Amino acid sequence: MSKTPRTSRGVAFELLRSIEVDDAYANLELPKLIDEARLDSRDAALAQEIAFGTIRNQLLYDRIIETGAARKVGSIDRSSLLLLRIGAHQLLSMRIPPHAAINETVDLAKIVINQGAGGFVNGILRRVAERSKAEWVDFLCGESKDETERLSLTFSHPVWVIRALKQALSIDDRESELEALLTSDNQAPLVNLVLLPGKQADTSEFVSGQASPIGFVMRDGDPGKLTQVRDGQMRVQDQGSQLSALMLSRARKTLPGELWLDMCAGPGGKAALLAAEAKISRAHFFANEIAPHRAKLVKQALSKVDPEVEVSVGDGREFGTDFQEKFDRIMLDAPCTGLGALRRRPEARWRKQPNDVAELSKLQQDLIESAWNALKPGGLLAYVTCSPHSAETVSIVDWLIRRHGTQVELIDAGGVLHEINPDLALNRKRKTVQLWPQVHETDAMFMALISKRSEGEDRVNS
Repeated sequence: MSKTPRTSRGVAFELLRSIEVDDAYANLELPKLIDEARLDSRDAALAQEIAFGTIRNQLLYDRIIETGAARKVGSIDRSSLLLLRIGAHQLLSMRIPPHAAINETVDLAKIVINQGAGGFVNGILRRVAERSKAEWVDFLCGESKDETERLSLTFSHPVWVIRALKQALSIDDRESELEALLTSDNQAPLVNLVLLPGKQADTSEFVSGQASPIGFVMRDGDPGKLTQVRDGQMRVQDQGSQLSALMLSRARKTLPGELWLDMCAGPGGKAALLAAEAKISRAHFFANEIAPHRAKLVKQALSKVDPEVEVSVGDGREFGTDFQEKFDRIMLDAPCTGLGALRRRPEARWRKQPNDVAELSKLQQDLIESAWNALKPGGLLAYVTCSPHSAETVSIVDWLIRRHGTQVELIDAGGVLHEINPDLALNRKRKTVQLWPQVHETDAMFMALISKRSEGEDRVNS
Protein backbone atom coordinates (compact mmCIF):
# COMPACT_ATOMS: atom_id res chain seq x y z
CA MET A 1 0.00 0.00 0.00
CA SER A 2 1.47 3.35 -1.05
CA LYS A 3 1.68 6.46 1.05
CA THR A 4 -1.52 8.50 1.00
CA PRO A 5 -1.24 11.71 -1.04
CA ARG A 6 -1.25 14.99 0.90
CA THR A 7 -4.46 16.18 -0.69
CA SER A 8 -7.94 17.00 0.62
CA ARG A 9 -9.24 13.56 -0.32
CA GLY A 10 -6.10 11.90 1.01
CA VAL A 11 -6.54 13.58 4.38
CA ALA A 12 -10.25 12.66 4.43
CA PHE A 13 -9.33 9.02 3.73
CA GLU A 14 -6.67 9.00 6.47
CA LEU A 15 -9.14 10.46 8.96
CA LEU A 16 -11.77 7.82 8.18
CA ARG A 17 -9.14 5.11 8.48
CA SER A 18 -7.98 6.46 11.87
CA ILE A 19 -11.56 6.45 13.13
CA GLU A 20 -12.13 2.87 11.94
CA VAL A 21 -8.78 1.42 13.03
CA ASP A 22 -7.72 3.51 16.03
CA ASP A 23 -11.09 4.74 17.36
CA ALA A 24 -9.84 8.30 16.79
CA TYR A 25 -12.11 11.28 17.39
CA ALA A 26 -12.72 13.15 14.16
CA ASN A 27 -12.63 16.64 15.64
CA LEU A 28 -9.30 15.96 17.39
CA GLU A 29 -7.56 13.96 14.67
CA LEU A 30 -8.40 16.12 11.65
CA PRO A 31 -6.33 19.19 12.68
CA LYS A 32 -3.27 16.95 13.11
CA LEU A 33 -3.68 15.44 9.64
CA ILE A 34 -4.24 18.85 8.08
CA ASP A 35 -1.04 20.17 9.68
CA GLU A 36 0.94 17.12 8.56
CA ALA A 37 -0.32 17.51 4.99
CA ARG A 38 0.25 21.30 5.11
CA LEU A 39 -3.08 22.00 3.47
CA ASP A 40 -4.07 25.59 2.88
CA SER A 41 -7.37 26.85 4.31
CA ARG A 42 -9.35 26.02 1.17
CA ASP A 43 -8.10 22.45 0.91
CA ALA A 44 -8.48 21.97 4.67
CA ALA A 45 -12.12 23.02 4.46
CA LEU A 46 -12.68 20.59 1.58
CA ALA A 47 -11.06 17.75 3.55
CA GLN A 48 -13.33 18.45 6.51
CA GLU A 49 -16.45 18.68 4.37
CA ILE A 50 -15.70 15.38 2.65
CA ALA A 51 -14.71 13.51 5.82
CA PHE A 52 -17.36 14.77 8.21
CA GLY A 53 -20.11 14.57 5.61
CA THR A 54 -19.13 11.00 4.79
CA ILE A 55 -19.25 10.02 8.46
CA ARG A 56 -22.62 11.68 9.01
CA ASN A 57 -24.21 9.88 6.04
CA GLN A 58 -22.50 6.53 6.52
CA LEU A 59 -25.64 4.45 7.08
CA LEU A 60 -27.28 5.63 3.86
CA TYR A 61 -24.10 5.37 1.81
CA ASP A 62 -23.47 1.82 3.00
CA ARG A 63 -26.96 0.76 1.94
CA ILE A 64 -26.40 2.36 -1.47
CA ILE A 65 -22.98 0.72 -1.83
CA GLU A 66 -24.46 -2.67 -0.93
CA THR A 67 -27.03 -2.24 -3.70
CA GLY A 68 -24.40 -1.22 -6.22
CA ALA A 69 -21.99 -3.99 -5.25
CA ALA A 70 -24.70 -6.64 -4.75
CA ARG A 71 -23.07 -7.67 -1.48
CA LYS A 72 -22.85 -6.58 2.13
CA VAL A 73 -20.34 -3.89 3.05
CA GLY A 74 -18.83 -6.31 5.58
CA SER A 75 -17.43 -8.33 2.69
CA ILE A 76 -15.69 -5.31 1.11
CA ASP A 77 -12.14 -4.61 2.28
CA ARG A 78 -11.94 -1.65 4.65
CA SER A 79 -9.90 0.72 2.46
CA SER A 80 -12.11 0.18 -0.57
CA LEU A 81 -15.24 0.73 1.53
CA LEU A 82 -13.88 4.00 2.97
CA LEU A 83 -13.12 5.25 -0.54
CA LEU A 84 -16.56 4.22 -1.77
CA ARG A 85 -18.15 6.19 1.08
CA ILE A 86 -16.00 9.21 0.22
CA GLY A 87 -16.96 8.94 -3.44
CA ALA A 88 -20.65 8.50 -2.63
CA HIS A 89 -20.63 11.64 -0.52
CA GLN A 90 -19.07 13.70 -3.30
CA LEU A 91 -21.59 12.37 -5.80
CA LEU A 92 -24.73 12.69 -3.69
CA SER A 93 -24.16 15.57 -1.28
CA MET A 94 -21.57 17.93 -2.74
CA ARG A 95 -21.41 20.23 -5.72
CA ILE A 96 -18.59 18.31 -7.33
CA PRO A 97 -19.05 17.26 -10.98
CA PRO A 98 -19.66 13.50 -11.15
CA HIS A 99 -16.69 12.83 -13.41
CA ALA A 100 -14.37 14.63 -11.00
CA ALA A 101 -15.79 12.87 -7.95
CA ILE A 102 -15.38 9.46 -9.56
CA ASN A 103 -11.99 10.04 -11.22
CA GLU A 104 -10.34 11.58 -8.16
CA THR A 105 -11.59 8.79 -5.91
CA VAL A 106 -10.52 6.09 -8.36
CA ASP A 107 -7.05 7.64 -8.67
CA LEU A 108 -6.76 7.66 -4.88
CA ALA A 109 -7.77 3.98 -4.76
CA LYS A 110 -5.02 3.09 -7.24
CA ILE A 111 -2.46 4.84 -5.04
CA VAL A 112 -3.46 3.71 -1.56
CA ILE A 113 -4.59 0.18 -2.53
CA ASN A 114 -3.80 -1.06 -6.07
CA GLN A 115 -4.88 -0.85 -9.70
CA GLY A 116 -7.52 -3.51 -9.28
CA ALA A 117 -9.16 -1.58 -6.47
CA GLY A 118 -9.39 1.41 -8.77
CA GLY A 119 -11.49 -0.59 -11.22
CA PHE A 120 -13.76 -1.92 -8.47
CA VAL A 121 -14.32 1.56 -7.00
CA ASN A 122 -14.98 2.98 -10.46
CA GLY A 123 -17.69 0.42 -11.22
CA ILE A 124 -19.56 0.88 -7.94
CA LEU A 125 -19.43 4.69 -8.00
CA ARG A 126 -20.88 4.75 -11.52
CA ARG A 127 -23.87 2.85 -10.18
CA VAL A 128 -24.13 5.24 -7.23
CA ALA A 129 -24.24 8.17 -9.66
CA GLU A 130 -27.31 6.78 -11.43
CA ARG A 131 -29.66 8.25 -8.79
CA SER A 132 -29.84 11.39 -6.66
CA LYS A 133 -29.72 11.10 -2.88
CA ALA A 134 -33.50 11.53 -2.57
CA GLU A 135 -34.10 8.97 -5.33
CA TRP A 136 -31.87 6.48 -3.51
CA VAL A 137 -33.85 6.93 -0.28
CA ASP A 138 -37.13 6.35 -2.15
CA PHE A 139 -35.68 3.29 -3.87
CA LEU A 140 -34.29 1.76 -0.68
CA CYS A 141 -37.45 2.39 1.34
CA GLY A 142 -39.59 0.92 -1.42
CA GLU A 143 -43.15 0.29 -0.30
CA SER A 144 -42.29 0.41 3.39
CA LYS A 145 -44.58 2.59 5.51
CA ASP A 146 -42.15 2.58 8.46
CA GLU A 147 -41.48 6.27 9.14
CA THR A 148 -38.65 5.51 11.57
CA GLU A 149 -36.85 3.46 8.92
CA ARG A 150 -37.23 6.25 6.39
CA LEU A 151 -35.89 8.82 8.85
CA SER A 152 -33.02 6.49 9.68
CA LEU A 153 -32.01 6.26 6.02
CA THR A 154 -32.69 9.89 5.13
CA PHE A 155 -30.68 11.30 8.04
CA SER A 156 -28.32 8.35 8.63
CA HIS A 157 -29.14 7.86 12.29
CA PRO A 158 -29.47 4.33 13.72
CA VAL A 159 -33.09 3.42 14.40
CA TRP A 160 -32.50 3.13 18.15
CA VAL A 161 -31.08 6.66 18.20
CA ILE A 162 -34.11 8.00 16.31
CA ARG A 163 -36.42 6.44 18.90
CA ALA A 164 -34.38 7.75 21.83
CA LEU A 165 -34.35 11.29 20.44
CA LYS A 166 -38.07 11.19 19.75
CA GLN A 167 -38.78 10.08 23.30
CA ALA A 168 -36.53 12.82 24.72
CA LEU A 169 -38.24 15.46 22.59
CA SER A 170 -41.63 14.33 23.86
CA ILE A 171 -40.68 15.37 27.41
CA ASP A 172 -40.48 18.96 26.15
CA ASP A 173 -43.52 18.59 23.85
CA ARG A 174 -41.22 18.93 20.85
CA GLU A 175 -42.00 15.67 19.00
CA SER A 176 -42.81 17.69 15.87
CA GLU A 177 -39.19 18.91 15.79
CA LEU A 178 -37.65 15.48 15.26
CA GLU A 179 -36.70 16.11 11.62
CA ALA A 180 -35.36 19.54 12.53
CA LEU A 181 -33.18 17.93 15.20
CA LEU A 182 -31.90 15.26 12.80
CA THR A 183 -31.17 17.97 10.23
CA SER A 184 -29.19 19.92 12.84
CA ASP A 185 -27.21 16.80 13.72
CA ASN A 186 -26.07 16.58 10.10
CA GLN A 187 -25.00 20.21 9.76
CA ALA A 188 -21.54 21.39 10.71
CA PRO A 189 -21.83 23.82 13.63
CA LEU A 190 -20.12 27.19 13.62
CA VAL A 191 -17.12 27.53 15.90
CA ASN A 192 -18.19 28.74 19.34
CA LEU A 193 -15.85 30.61 21.67
CA VAL A 194 -16.01 31.58 25.33
CA LEU A 195 -14.47 34.71 26.82
CA LEU A 196 -13.20 33.46 30.14
CA PRO A 197 -14.39 35.51 33.13
CA GLY A 198 -11.72 37.88 34.37
CA LYS A 199 -10.05 38.06 30.94
CA GLN A 200 -10.08 40.96 28.50
CA ALA A 201 -10.04 40.42 24.75
CA ASP A 202 -11.08 42.11 21.51
CA THR A 203 -14.33 40.40 20.50
CA SER A 204 -15.33 42.86 17.77
CA GLU A 205 -14.66 40.35 14.99
CA PHE A 206 -17.10 37.81 16.45
CA VAL A 207 -20.88 37.54 16.73
CA SER A 208 -22.34 37.39 20.23
CA GLY A 209 -23.69 33.96 21.12
CA GLN A 210 -27.40 33.23 21.26
CA ALA A 211 -27.28 31.06 24.38
CA SER A 212 -24.37 32.10 26.58
CA PRO A 213 -23.73 35.68 27.76
CA ILE A 214 -19.97 35.07 27.51
CA GLY A 215 -20.19 33.13 24.23
CA PHE A 216 -19.19 34.23 20.73
CA VAL A 217 -19.40 32.70 17.26
CA MET A 218 -16.77 32.56 14.51
CA ARG A 219 -18.21 32.66 11.01
CA ASP A 220 -15.08 31.17 9.43
CA GLY A 221 -11.37 30.70 9.92
CA ASP A 222 -9.14 28.65 12.20
CA PRO A 223 -9.66 29.42 15.91
CA GLY A 224 -6.21 28.06 16.67
CA LYS A 225 -4.71 31.02 14.85
CA LEU A 226 -6.54 33.61 16.94
CA THR A 227 -4.37 35.66 19.28
CA GLN A 228 -7.19 35.64 21.83
CA VAL A 229 -7.15 31.82 21.88
CA ARG A 230 -3.38 31.41 21.84
CA ASP A 231 -2.99 33.87 24.74
CA GLY A 232 -5.69 32.17 26.82
CA GLN A 233 -8.36 34.87 26.99
CA MET A 234 -10.77 32.81 24.91
CA ARG A 235 -11.34 29.10 24.29
CA VAL A 236 -13.28 27.03 21.80
CA GLN A 237 -16.35 25.77 23.68
CA ASP A 238 -19.95 24.96 22.84
CA GLN A 239 -22.34 27.43 24.40
CA GLY A 240 -24.30 24.64 26.06
CA SER A 241 -21.16 23.62 27.93
CA GLN A 242 -20.64 27.25 28.92
CA LEU A 243 -24.15 27.42 30.37
CA SER A 244 -23.69 24.22 32.38
CA ALA A 245 -20.64 25.67 34.12
CA LEU A 246 -22.30 29.06 34.68
CA MET A 247 -25.36 27.33 36.11
CA LEU A 248 -23.21 25.83 38.85
CA SER A 249 -21.01 28.86 39.54
CA ARG A 250 -23.76 31.49 39.44
CA ALA A 251 -26.71 29.66 40.99
CA ARG A 252 -26.05 31.61 44.17
CA LYS A 253 -23.41 33.89 45.62
CA THR A 254 -20.10 32.19 46.31
CA LEU A 255 -18.61 32.48 49.77
CA PRO A 256 -14.84 32.99 49.87
CA GLY A 257 -13.04 29.75 50.61
CA GLU A 258 -15.62 27.44 49.05
CA LEU A 259 -14.25 24.17 47.66
CA TRP A 260 -15.26 23.32 44.11
CA LEU A 261 -14.65 20.07 42.21
CA ASP A 262 -14.89 19.02 38.58
CA MET A 263 -15.09 15.26 39.07
CA CYS A 264 -14.75 14.08 35.42
CA ALA A 265 -12.89 17.06 34.00
CA GLY A 266 -11.35 15.81 30.76
CA PRO A 267 -10.60 17.35 28.35
CA GLY A 268 -10.89 20.52 30.43
CA GLY A 269 -13.28 22.98 28.82
CA LYS A 270 -15.72 23.25 31.72
CA ALA A 271 -12.82 23.06 34.17
CA ALA A 272 -11.19 26.14 32.61
CA LEU A 273 -14.41 28.13 32.87
CA LEU A 274 -15.10 27.00 36.44
CA ALA A 275 -11.52 27.77 37.45
CA ALA A 276 -11.90 31.30 36.06
CA GLU A 277 -15.16 31.76 37.97
CA ALA A 278 -13.63 30.33 41.16
CA LYS A 279 -10.64 32.64 40.91
CA ILE A 280 -12.88 35.70 40.76
CA SER A 281 -14.99 34.47 43.69
CA ARG A 282 -11.98 33.41 45.78
CA ALA A 283 -13.13 29.80 45.82
CA HIS A 284 -10.68 26.88 45.69
CA PHE A 285 -11.08 24.75 42.58
CA PHE A 286 -9.94 21.16 42.06
CA ALA A 287 -10.16 18.96 38.97
CA ASN A 288 -10.07 15.18 38.55
CA GLU A 289 -9.88 12.90 35.53
CA ILE A 290 -9.56 9.12 35.43
CA ALA A 291 -7.49 8.92 32.21
CA PRO A 292 -3.90 10.20 32.51
CA HIS A 293 -3.74 11.50 28.92
CA ARG A 294 -6.98 13.43 29.43
CA ALA A 295 -5.73 14.74 32.78
CA LYS A 296 -2.81 16.27 30.85
CA LEU A 297 -5.33 18.01 28.59
CA VAL A 298 -7.09 19.38 31.68
CA LYS A 299 -3.79 20.70 33.02
CA GLN A 300 -3.10 22.36 29.67
CA ALA A 301 -6.57 23.92 29.66
CA LEU A 302 -5.99 25.33 33.13
CA SER A 303 -2.44 26.54 32.53
CA LYS A 304 -3.50 29.97 31.27
CA VAL A 305 -6.36 30.34 33.74
CA ASP A 306 -4.90 29.23 37.06
CA PRO A 307 -1.79 27.02 36.79
CA GLU A 308 -1.93 26.38 40.55
CA VAL A 309 -5.11 24.28 40.28
CA GLU A 310 -4.56 20.71 41.40
CA VAL A 311 -5.47 18.10 38.79
CA SER A 312 -5.70 14.58 40.21
CA VAL A 313 -5.83 11.32 38.28
CA GLY A 314 -8.38 9.02 39.85
CA ASP A 315 -11.71 7.24 39.64
CA GLY A 316 -14.55 9.64 40.36
CA ARG A 317 -16.50 6.77 41.90
CA GLU A 318 -14.10 6.83 44.86
CA PHE A 319 -14.54 10.51 45.76
CA GLY A 320 -17.60 9.87 47.88
CA THR A 321 -15.57 7.58 50.12
CA ASP A 322 -12.28 9.49 50.10
CA PHE A 323 -13.72 13.00 50.46
CA GLN A 324 -17.02 12.65 52.31
CA GLU A 325 -19.01 15.89 52.42
CA LYS A 326 -15.95 17.98 51.52
CA PHE A 327 -17.04 20.05 48.50
CA ASP A 328 -19.40 23.02 48.29
CA ARG A 329 -19.95 22.70 44.54
CA ILE A 330 -19.38 19.72 42.27
CA MET A 331 -19.55 19.50 38.48
CA LEU A 332 -20.34 15.98 37.31
CA ASP A 333 -20.14 15.96 33.52
CA ALA A 334 -20.78 12.25 33.29
CA PRO A 335 -19.51 9.93 30.54
CA CYS A 336 -22.43 9.25 28.19
CA THR A 337 -23.40 8.12 24.70
CA GLY A 338 -22.64 11.58 23.29
CA LEU A 339 -25.92 11.65 21.33
CA GLY A 340 -26.24 15.36 22.06
CA ALA A 341 -23.02 16.26 20.22
CA LEU A 342 -23.55 14.52 16.88
CA ARG A 343 -22.98 17.81 15.03
CA ARG A 344 -19.40 17.97 16.31
CA ARG A 345 -18.71 14.28 16.85
CA PRO A 346 -20.47 12.58 13.95
CA GLU A 347 -18.78 9.23 14.55
CA ALA A 348 -20.51 8.92 17.97
CA ARG A 349 -23.71 7.64 16.36
CA TRP A 350 -21.85 4.57 15.04
CA ARG A 351 -19.82 3.81 18.18
CA LYS A 352 -22.63 3.14 20.61
CA GLN A 353 -25.26 0.41 20.62
CA PRO A 354 -28.49 0.15 22.64
CA ASN A 355 -26.87 -2.24 25.12
CA ASP A 356 -24.19 0.39 25.88
CA VAL A 357 -26.84 2.61 27.47
CA ALA A 358 -27.43 0.25 30.39
CA GLU A 359 -23.71 0.03 31.15
CA LEU A 360 -23.34 3.81 30.97
CA SER A 361 -26.41 4.32 33.15
CA LYS A 362 -24.85 2.14 35.85
CA LEU A 363 -21.64 4.19 35.66
CA GLN A 364 -23.67 7.41 35.85
CA GLN A 365 -25.49 6.12 38.93
CA ASP A 366 -22.18 5.23 40.59
CA LEU A 367 -20.73 8.65 39.79
CA ILE A 368 -23.71 10.68 40.96
CA GLU A 369 -23.83 8.65 44.18
CA SER A 370 -20.13 9.37 44.72
CA ALA A 371 -20.65 13.07 43.97
CA TRP A 372 -23.60 13.14 46.36
CA ASN A 373 -21.49 11.66 49.17
CA ALA A 374 -18.68 14.13 48.48
CA LEU A 375 -21.09 17.08 48.60
CA LYS A 376 -21.42 19.14 51.78
CA PRO A 377 -24.90 19.64 53.24
CA GLY A 378 -26.24 22.75 51.55
CA GLY A 379 -23.84 22.27 48.64
CA LEU A 380 -24.65 22.29 44.92
CA LEU A 381 -24.19 19.41 42.47
CA ALA A 382 -24.50 19.92 38.71
CA TYR A 383 -25.29 16.68 36.88
CA VAL A 384 -24.60 17.20 33.17
CA THR A 385 -24.58 14.94 30.12
CA CYS A 386 -24.04 15.62 26.45
CA SER A 387 -26.94 13.33 25.69
CA PRO A 388 -30.71 13.81 25.77
CA HIS A 389 -31.35 10.06 26.20
CA SER A 390 -33.79 9.78 29.12
CA ALA A 391 -31.93 6.77 30.56
CA GLU A 392 -28.88 9.01 31.00
CA THR A 393 -30.69 12.15 32.11
CA VAL A 394 -33.98 12.34 34.00
CA SER A 395 -33.79 8.66 34.96
CA ILE A 396 -30.47 9.19 36.75
CA VAL A 397 -31.83 12.18 38.67
CA ASP A 398 -34.97 10.22 39.59
CA TRP A 399 -32.76 7.35 40.78
CA LEU A 400 -30.86 9.68 43.12
CA ILE A 401 -34.10 11.09 44.52
CA ARG A 402 -35.49 7.61 45.14
CA ARG A 403 -32.25 6.62 46.85
CA HIS A 404 -31.91 9.62 49.17
CA GLY A 405 -35.48 10.84 49.43
CA THR A 406 -36.17 14.25 50.86
CA GLN A 407 -32.47 14.97 51.38
CA VAL A 408 -32.33 15.65 47.62
CA GLU A 409 -33.51 19.13 46.70
CA LEU A 410 -33.92 19.56 42.97
CA ILE A 411 -33.15 23.20 42.20
CA ASP A 412 -34.96 24.91 39.33
CA ALA A 413 -32.10 24.85 36.81
CA GLY A 414 -34.31 26.58 34.24
CA GLY A 415 -34.84 29.44 36.65
CA VAL A 416 -31.09 29.75 37.22
CA LEU A 417 -30.41 29.84 33.47
CA HIS A 418 -33.23 32.36 32.99
CA GLU A 419 -31.36 34.71 35.32
CA ILE A 420 -28.19 34.15 33.26
CA ASN A 421 -29.97 34.59 29.91
CA PRO A 422 -33.64 35.72 30.04
CA ASP A 423 -34.05 35.10 26.30
CA LEU A 424 -33.22 31.39 26.51
CA ALA A 425 -36.24 29.36 25.31
CA LEU A 426 -36.67 26.67 27.97
CA ASN A 427 -39.41 24.35 29.14
CA ARG A 428 -40.20 25.98 32.48
CA LYS A 429 -42.62 23.19 33.42
CA ARG A 430 -39.62 21.08 34.43
CA LYS A 431 -36.81 21.78 36.89
CA THR A 432 -34.12 20.13 34.82
CA VAL A 433 -32.93 21.66 31.54
CA GLN A 434 -32.63 20.11 28.10
CA LEU A 435 -31.00 22.20 25.38
CA TRP A 436 -31.55 21.41 21.69
CA PRO A 437 -29.40 22.30 18.65
CA GLN A 438 -32.43 23.14 16.48
CA VAL A 439 -33.67 25.59 19.15
CA HIS A 440 -30.66 26.92 21.05
CA GLU A 441 -27.83 26.34 18.51
CA THR A 442 -25.99 24.33 21.16
CA ASP A 443 -25.28 20.68 21.73
CA ALA A 444 -28.22 18.79 23.23
CA MET A 445 -26.95 19.25 26.79
CA PHE A 446 -28.91 18.00 29.79
CA MET A 447 -28.48 19.78 33.13
CA ALA A 448 -29.77 19.16 36.62
CA LEU A 449 -28.89 21.24 39.67
CA ILE A 450 -29.15 19.43 43.00
CA SER A 451 -28.67 20.54 46.60
CA LYS A 452 -28.19 18.37 49.68
CA ARG A 453 -30.43 18.99 52.66
CA SER A 454 -29.24 18.20 56.17
CA GLU A 455 -30.42 14.91 57.68
CA GLY A 456 -32.98 16.68 59.85
CA GLU A 457 -34.68 18.53 57.04
CA ASP A 458 -37.83 16.80 55.78
CA ARG A 459 -39.16 19.21 53.21
CA VAL A 460 -40.55 17.54 50.11
CA ASN A 461 -39.42 18.39 46.60
CA SER A 462 -41.92 20.69 44.93
